[in-house]
Amino acid sequence: MEPKDYFSSPGTIAQKQYEALRMYFLEGEKASEVARQFGYTYRGFTTIISDFRRRLKNNPEEDPFFYQKPRGRKKSQQSTMARDLILELRKKYYSVEDIKTILDSKNYNISEKTIYNILHADGFSRLPRRLKVQRQKLERVQIPAEKSEAIDFSPEEFKSAGGGILCLLPYIRHYGIDRLIEQSGYPQTKTIDRTAAILSFVALKASNVRRYTADDLWCMDRGTGLLAGLNVLPKASWYSSYSNRVTSRMNRNFLKALHKKWLSLGLLTDTANLDLTTIPYWGDGDHLENNWSGKRGKALPSMLAVLAHDPDSGIIDYGDVGIRHKNESRVVLEFLDFYRDKPTSTDDLKYLVFDSKFTNYENLDQLNKQQIKFITIRRRGKKMVDRLEEVPSGQWKTTRVEAAGNKKRTLKIFEEEVRLKGYEGTIRQINIKGHGKIKPAIIITNDFDLKTEEIVRKYTKRWIVEKSISEQIDFFHLNNVSSSMVIKVDFDLTMSVLTHNLYRLMAGDLEGYSNYSDQRIYEDFLKNSADIKIGKESITIDLKKKRNLPLLLENMNNFSTLKYPWLNNLQLNFQGASYS
Repeated sequence: MEPKDYFSSPGTIAQKQYEALRMYFLEGEKASEVARQFGYTYRGFTTIISDFRRRLKNNPEEDPFFYQKPRGRKKSQQSTMARDLILELRKKYYSVEDIKTILDSKNYNISEKTIYNILHADGFSRLPRRLKVQRQKLERVQIPAEKSEAIDFSPEEFKSAGGGILCLLPYIRHYGIDRLIEQSGYPQTKTIDRTAAILSFVALKASNVRRYTADDLWCMDRGTGLLAGLNVLPKASWYSSYSNRVTSRMNRNFLKALHKKWLSLGLLTDTANLDLTTIPYWGDGDHLENNWSGKRGKALPSMLAVLAHDPDSGIIDYGDVGIRHKNESRVVLEFLDFYRDKPTSTDDLKYLVFDSKFTNYENLDQLNKQQIKFITIRRRGKKMVDRLEEVPSGQWKTTRVEAAGNKKRTLKIFEEEVRLKGYEGTIRQINIKGHGKIKPAIIITNDFDLKTEEIVRKYTKRWIVEKSISEQIDFFHLNNVSSSMVIKVDFDLTMSVLTHNLYRLMAGDLEGYSNYSDQRIYEDFLKNSADIKIGKESITIDLKKKRNLPLLLENMNNFSTLKYPWLNNLQLNFQGASYS
């Protein structure tokens, strides 16, 4: 076709109408002549003229014949569909990273750059750097979460705002925690097996999630779901329903299995620190007893829990909830029954360290008869304090005792043997002054051989268990009871103990950080986002740049050959991302 023939012999209807209208309006030909030349009837062509006039009048901005191709990259269908959700999340001050995590859970394959471009085109600027407290106060956006189910492990990539907690997976596998979970009596369903169920609770505990009250980011983060072998973690209602099926016997048996594991690994020394903690309840507490809460500064309806803590490894070996006032003093004997397979069995446990109100003198006598050494504080009466003030200064011995930070502290000590009501024989009493209190501290023990300095040091380490309990309350949120059912609190405590011990195992491998609290380990190492790629043979986890990331990656390389049964027997490859 010649170029001039293209214009003289239109091939399409639109071009034919354009040339006819051009001749009529621009060249001034009569309608009858134009209709004859282009093969229209007169009436048909006048209809085309009327339609053309109407389209120009009603839609002056729209060209009736020519389509103008928009400039720039063509928008994908997914970007168009996700645009409203992206804008809604940004209006609630969610970051690009958080928005990316939510979109991945909704199967939108959209990059962070695209999300930023959509926000920038709509006039949104970058968010300022925010503190953790500010991020926790973000207004929630109610978005239907995906149904939780096992991953099919087909190759894919996604973003996770909480990918750092996946660094706990090597410890779950290396120490055989997954096998203990599988062998436990915890319930399971066809869609979520026992291992996935328990690890779902661990994922929440390890991520510092406040409560399971609403579907929030944790319910859409595919990285936290991956820890349990799921696409996403189950909804809040599932957690409540699952815990309803758990019994106290299941929790005790699982703690017993963990206890044997810690013993076999040599993580439990000859000393156990015992202490009681109050877990407040904010509902109708008529069925509960009042217990003193030091954190609240008053007695309130609550559950009383006991924890047993190893002073060296930091492992919490035992936990029990639902202690009543009538059997509170027998808790120490119940712990011995838990620790030993048989009442007469021999083991490495030699010392129990606890507070003055933990048990009575009759039970101290029972411990002595079972050849268990104990160290505790004696309650001070006014007559007792007055008698000690009358002791001549020459009978007080000055000694230096090891303190925190490789330092030593000078104390004045006066030792004696005394008798207690309900306790056969005499007991060693160590009176201490110069410890920073007005009244002297009084330590009693049935160990007459250990040096005074070592006994004082053993008891001061007991304060570590109080610190651990404080961490449990602040980091694992034991003070926010999930339900009025005591059994749920018992299960919540068991999951807290398990997650705490995983943190202790990791801290023990991080040189220079073994004494860091769970909160500090999370903040410095595990609170991190990640790009996750599931391949045919391994799962690659690219962690965002962070100051302590090199040490963490060096530690993760020690477990590079491990395979994870609940993750389709794939290996984990931890590495640093190329961005911060």
